[in-house]
Amino acid sequence: MKAIVCGAGIAGTALAWHLERAGWDVEMVERAPAFRESGYMIDFYGPGLKAAGRMGLRPRLEEVRHPVHEIGYVDGSGRQTSRLAVKAGFAEVVSLLRGDLARVLAEQVRAPVRYGTTVAAVTQDDEGVEVELTDGTRHEADLLVGADGVHSRVRELVFGPEERFVRYLGHHVAAYVVEDEDLSRRVGARYRMLTVPHLMAGAYAVGGNRLALLFLRHEPDPAVPADPAASLREHFGQLGWILPEVLGGCPQPPELYYDQVTQVEAPSWSSGRVVLLGDACQAVSLFAGHGASLAVAAAWVLAGELRAASSGDLSPALDRYAARMQPVVADVQSFGRRFLPWMAPSSRLRITARDWLLRLASLPGADRLFMNSLSPGGHRLIT
Repeated sequence: MKAIVCGAGIAGTALAWHLERAGWDVEMVERAPAFRESGYMIDFYGPGLKAAGRMGLRPRLEEVRHPVHEIGYVDGSGRQTSRLAVKAGFAEVVSLLRGDLARVLAEQVRAPVRYGTTVAAVTQDDEGVEVELTDGTRHEADLLVGADGVHSRVRELVFGPEERFVRYLGHHVAAYVVEDEDLSRRVGARYRMLTVPHLMAGAYAVGGNRLALLFLRHEPDPAVPADPAASLREHFGQLGWILPEVLGGCPQPPELYYDQVTQVEAPSWSSGRVVLLGDACQAVSLFAGHGASLAVAAAWVLAGELRAASSGDLSPALDRYAARMQPVVADVQSFGRRFLPWMAPSSRLRITARDWLLRLASLPGADRLFMNSLSPGGHRLIT
């Protein structure tokens, strides 16, 4: 059996890991010109972390994790307004850079990646699928996997235009990493955030004098600005704290990750011998914070159903995969929309209320309840 996996991110490489070990021949294509180091800090936990453990990847994840000892908010002068100490018992939340998780998975996959390439055309019948790539080559396979993100080219070709599936959540997000010894020391192993109505900026030291930065901005217009770095300086540069310093050296894409905050709601996840995976069909958004975990878990579920399938008709396996994953994804997406007003408050009153909630969460016993409230479903996917 042969699969073409379009998208060499977290979901695509996780699936390639499973398929290779099941004896499949795997080809991978990725529209980015090279491996994508960019992205923001993520909390990897739940079903994805359980699947990674079953894959034998937990020791490697421990090597690249950046433990968070404290979550807190500051004002424009850098004065702390609220904080929550993260107890050692939360070892099952692995905080790391998105690019580091992708690299840990990619290290375990034998199939080479054809970078700077994506799918140009797809034709299929009962016997297989033929894929034409943007480099002009044609490839035949038993299965085409669209793991190519929110702006999936495979989904567009097979299921229809993007606007049918993508729900814009009214915000832009940006992230990048700077190397600065002084700033890294000042922020430390603590996730620090500055919030004013409609704007949030966060920072966390990730070793090697590096500082990971995250920016979130309410924006009714989904269009990404022509100059993302200038837009960040315009909206965040006057807020104080460390922001004037870090924004002075803000890079442009691809070192700067900049995109809309969206969710993907796709009624169908497969058509014939084409199946969607990861953000192409199940993007839950930054507000839900569970996307990487669900991507790895979905790869586990899809691979398991494919292993149980006959070599001929794959449709029942693809249907079972969607039936198992779709309710979980819908629950996490709903959680993300409910959490949005707290991650990006729209008023100073709501910011004050959030600070009080964080203070209450620091009381004995309340911290675990607080962390559990930020852990959406899917924990029974990996049995």
